[in-house]
Amino acid sequence: MNKPYDLEERTFLFAKECRNYIKSLSKTTSNIEDGKQLIRSSGSVGANYIEANENLETKIWFLGSKYPEKKLRN
Repeated sequence: MNKPYDLEERTFLFAKECRNYIKSLSKTTSNIEDGKQLIRSSGSVGANYIEANENLETKIWFLGSKYPEKKLRN
């Protein structure tokens, strides 16, 4: 059994599974309201991961680009 280790893919699959679960529930008022919240929060997990990953790459790029400049001044 192969498990996906790509966290971006796993968060996408989690959000997708949450939506499938919501579809299977009965249409009561509480299920509708809780379902809306679950859909929003499950999607934000992946969005937060992607945003954090992009910021990390940007920080690494800035650190890498300043280092040679600093060396040239010495």
